[in-house]
Amino acid sequence: MTKAFLKTRPRMLFLSGVVILIWATLMVRFFHIQVIRANDLADRSKRQGGNKVKLAAVRGTVKDRHGDELATNVVHYSFAIHPSKVENRDNLINAFTKVARPLLELNDKGLVSSRHGYRSYPHKNVASQIIGFTNVDNKGIEGVEKQFDKKLQGKDGWIVLQRDGRGGSRRNNAYPRMAPVDGSDVFLTIDLQYQAILQDELQRQVNRTSAGGAMGVILEPATGKILAMASLPDYDPNEAATFPRETFRNRAVTDQFEPGSTFKLVAATAALSHRTVSLQEEFNCGNGTYDFRGLTIEDWEKFGLLTFPQIIQNSSNVGTVKIAERIGSRNLYATGRKYGFGTLSGITFPGEAKGVFKPTDDWSGISIAEISIGYEVSITTLQLALAYGAVANGGFLMKPHIVDRIVHPSGTVSYEAEPTVVRRVASREVMDELTDMLELAVSKGTGTKANLPGWDVAGKTGTAKKFMSVDDPRDGLHWGGETSAPVFKSVMTRVIQADNSILVHKPVKERPEMLAVKTSRSDGAEDFNKTVAPILSVAVPVSAEEGMVIVPDVRGRSLRNARSMLRRAGLKVSPTGSGTVVWQSPAPGKIVKKSSFCSIGLGLN
Repeated sequence: MTKAFLKTRPRMLFLSGVVILIWATLMVRFFHIQVIRANDLADRSKRQGGNKVKLAAVRGTVKDRHGDELATNVVHYSFAIHPSKVENRDNLINAFTKVARPLLELNDKGLVSSRHGYRSYPHKNVASQIIGFTNVDNKGIEGVEKQFDKKLQGKDGWIVLQRDGRGGSRRNNAYPRMAPVDGSDVFLTIDLQYQAILQDELQRQVNRTSAGGAMGVILEPATGKILAMASLPDYDPNEAATFPRETFRNRAVTDQFEPGSTFKLVAATAALSHRTVSLQEEFNCGNGTYDFRGLTIEDWEKFGLLTFPQIIQNSSNVGTVKIAERIGSRNLYATGRKYGFGTLSGITFPGEAKGVFKPTDDWSGISIAEISIGYEVSITTLQLALAYGAVANGGFLMKPHIVDRIVHPSGTVSYEAEPTVVRRVASREVMDELTDMLELAVSKGTGTKANLPGWDVAGKTGTAKKFMSVDDPRDGLHWGGETSAPVFKSVMTRVIQADNSILVHKPVKERPEMLAVKTSRSDGAEDFNKTVAPILSVAVPVSAEEGMVIVPDVRGRSLRNARSMLRRAGLKVSPTGSGTVVWQSPAPGKIVKKSSFCSIGLGLN
C-alpha cells in the first residue's frame, strides 16, 4: 500500500459507510411506504390527487298504455370552464351560443359538465293519485312512483376527477369511471284520454251537487286492466306540498263503504246459480214494507207483486230479502266471497283495503236481510267494479292490473302483465240471465239516466246508509240513479266520441269496458245517505274493414273449438294452459288486423 492510499483510506471507508447507511435507510423507508403503508398512502393519494363525483342516473318515465308520458324529467346540465385548459376557444364559444347538445358532444379538457333533473307531471291532476310523486331527492313518495321506485330510479354512476396542486379538478381519461344506468320506464294500463274524461265528468258532478268527493273506475273485464281510476278531491303532483295529505290517497282502492243496492248482485247470482228462484216466479213485496224478525224492510216505492227480474230492475229491498231467505246464509256468503268481497284484489298498488265481509258464524239473526241489500258489509270501489266486470266477462273474476309493462333502457321488457283468472264466480248461462236483468235496470228501472240510446248497457244503482255524513251530495240528489247514473252516461258518450277505435254500429253483447262511479257529499251533517253506484258495462261494437277482422268470443270453449273459430276469422292462436278458454286477448268484439295473434288462456271451470 502506498502512503497516499493509507492517507485516504479512512475517508473512503467513511464515505462508503455513509453511502451504505443512506442506501439502507432509503430501502427501509421504501419498504415502509411500499409494503407497510401501501394501502393507507394509496387512499391518501386518491383523496389528494382525485375527486370522486357521482353521475346521477335519469329516473325512468311513467307512461300510459299508448306511451304518452304521465311522469317525466326536466334535465338540467351545469357547465364550467377551466380557462387555462381550454383547447379550442372558438368551438366553446360557438357551442355556448347555441344549445346544450353541442356542448355535450365536445371533448375539451377545459369543459366540465354535470347533469341533474327534477320530476315533472305534464298533465297535472290527471291520474295524480295513481302516479304519485317524488321528493327533492327523486325518491318515490306516493303511488306508482313509490311502488316501483327501485325500477324507476336506475343506478347512479361515478367518475374520478384529477385534482391539481391548487385544489382544482379536471377530467382525466386515465382515471376510473362508472357510467350510470338510467331507470326503467313503467307503462300503465291507464288510458290518458279516458282518465281525463272520467276526472272531468266527476268534477262536474261534484260541482253540480255540492258533493265533497266522487270515485270512478273504468276497466277491461276480459283482462282486468284498469283503463281509468279516479277519486276526488285530487291534487297536482307538481305542487304536492300545497295540497292536504288526504288528497294523495287513491280512495277507489283504499276507502271502504257500504255498497247498498249494488250488492244485490250477490243475492241475484246466488239465486240463479242454485236455481232457488225461477225467472217467472212472483213475490209479494207488501206495498213496500216487510217485517223480517223484528226488522222493518222498506222499499223506495210501494211495490206489490214483482217477478225476480222486476225485483232487480226496480231495486226492491223487500223482494231481495225474500229471495235471500230462499238462498240461505251460507250460499249468500259463498257467492259474495267468490266475487272477491272481504279479500284483497291483488292489485300492485299501495294501501289497498280488503273490506269487511263477516263469515256466517258472526252473523246476527237479521244479517242475511241486511247483507242481501248491501248493509253490514263494506267494500271498495275497485272491488265493486271487478265484481260487475266478472258478469261482463262471462263469470270469470280477473286479477286487476294497473301496470302493463316495465321496459329497461336497453329495450328489454322486465315485466309484462298477463290476464289472470282469480276464479269462476258462476256459469256463462247464469251471467247471461243476470245481464238481461241488469239491462232492464238501466232501460226501464232505477238506472234510466245511464241509458245510452243504441247501446246495450247493463248496471245497477245503489244508495247506502251513512251515519253523520259529511261527504254526500246535497238533499234530493243522494240517490245513485240521480247522481252516478248521469256521470256514466256523460263519460261513456265522450269516450265513444273521442276514441276512433270504437265504431258506432249495431251494438253487440260483449262489454269490454265498464265504469264504476260513486259520489258523495260535503255539506250536511244530518244526511244519512251515500251514493255508491252505478256499476255499468257498455257494449263497444266494431265492424271489419278491409284487412281487418272482428275477434270472435271463444271463452268457455275447448282449445280445438276455439282454435278453429279464430283461424276461420283469420287470426293466429297463442294458447296457454289446459281445459276450456277462461280469458282471451284481444277481447271479443275488438277489431284487429288479419293474421294478428289472439292469446287465449285455458283452465278448469
